[in-house]
Amino acid sequence: MYDGQANQHHAGTSDQHNDNDLELSDQAFGKVLKVIPDKDRLVVEKVNVVKRHSRPNKAGQGGIIEKEAPLHVSNVMVMCDRCSKPARVGRKALEDGSHVRLCKKCGEQIEN
Repeated sequence: MYDGQANQHHAGTSDQHNDNDLELSDQAFGKVLKVIPDKDRLVVEKVNVVKRHSRPNKAGQGGIIEKEAPLHVSNVMVMCDRCSKPARVGRKALEDGSHVRLCKKCGEQIEN
């Protein structure tokens, strides 16, 4: 799916939002919460959690806040529903001109 053009096809696709994804470095599963296409990054739920220390201010109480940090799209793979494994994604054009995403391992269509 990545063809060398950074933010046209890979991170900028809206069909990646709410995918069930797998982060490769520590095999942690999670849903995509946010896509940042101009930086080729995305935020995955409960993956790459960092701690931020905030001072108390008028808006609220201070303390240590845990939040998800963005990951690069090259560190994330889509989970295939049929084979239940991380899969590379291919695209196929249908007769009506629309495109669907396919699992490269089993050939099954990946639902959005």
